[in-house]
Amino acid sequence: MKAKSAKRSKGSVGVVGLGIMGGAFAKHLTAAGFSVSGFDVAPAAIKALKKMGGIAAATAADLAAGQKIILTSLPSYAAFEAALFGKDGIAAGAKPGTIVLELSTLPLKLKEDARKRFAKTGVIMLDCPISGTGAQAAAKDAVVYASGDEAAYKRCKAVFAGMARNTYYCGKFGVGSKLKYIANHLVTIHNLSAAEAFVMAEEAGVDAALMYNVIKDGAGTSRMFEVRGPLMIKRNYLPATMKVDVYQKDIAIIGAFAKAIKTPTPLFTLSKMYYDMAMAAGFAKQDTAVVHQVLRTLAKKRLKKRS
Repeated sequence: MKAKSAKRSKGSVGVVGLGIMGGAFAKHLTAAGFSVSGFDVAPAAIKALKKMGGIAAATAADLAAGQKIILTSLPSYAAFEAALFGKDGIAAGAKPGTIVLELSTLPLKLKEDARKRFAKTGVIMLDCPISGTGAQAAAKDAVVYASGDEAAYKRCKAVFAGMARNTYYCGKFGVGSKLKYIANHLVTIHNLSAAEAFVMAEEAGVDAALMYNVIKDGAGTSRMFEVRGPLMIKRNYLPATMKVDVYQKDIAIIGAFAKAIKTPTPLFTLSKMYYDMAMAAGFAKQDTAVVHQVLRTLAKKRLKKRS
């Protein structure tokens, strides 16, 4: 009994949205000694929470009523609005002084509007997007880009340490999201460039596993090459750590961000075409590493034309 009590000595935290990312964070926080309560609309996610020792809340409002710090990790605009401000959302139960750590990748205006709405009732929202794939989150290899009220951020440092490899305080609210857009801009390009490299190796008759081991130890490597390379070697893009259809949202956000600040994105713009091809080919629920298969198909078509 004493050991169990010690395990829960770090206090409690709530998690709304227990998907690939949120579920991983709930698991790490439980392991770190937090009492974790969670809410998700998917019964399977609630079942997984209970299995790891978490406490299921009936609604996001019920969860918020008993928590001082709440993480939100949500896949879409609609899910964000419902979870935060719906009839049974966080705003319906949160008390003044509650801190909401918003981890999703969403348009900055949407987050800023939510911050202002929460502020009217004394709830503090921090912009805390995550850099890392679902696999990285599962391995506690994700990084948090936190921005907003610095005093609130400091109150949450133990939570960040329990869920992520590292956390950066980035300044005023919204800077975290801007950095996430830039990071995802690079992810979009690097993932495609890794796929291109694997197809190049295959067409040149070089063993893919050999190529992976050699390249990742040299100047040509990238985190996306290292993280998604194993999926490309196996030519198996399931289970997805970032689904193609979900990533379409992120690509649209990056494009809109770049357009708003009038910055050229030639490589990103070209890369987008291949993610669109993956959607059109029926790979919506597979990992974005499936752009490798898109390029393999194109290579085979070109080979047939030459012959």
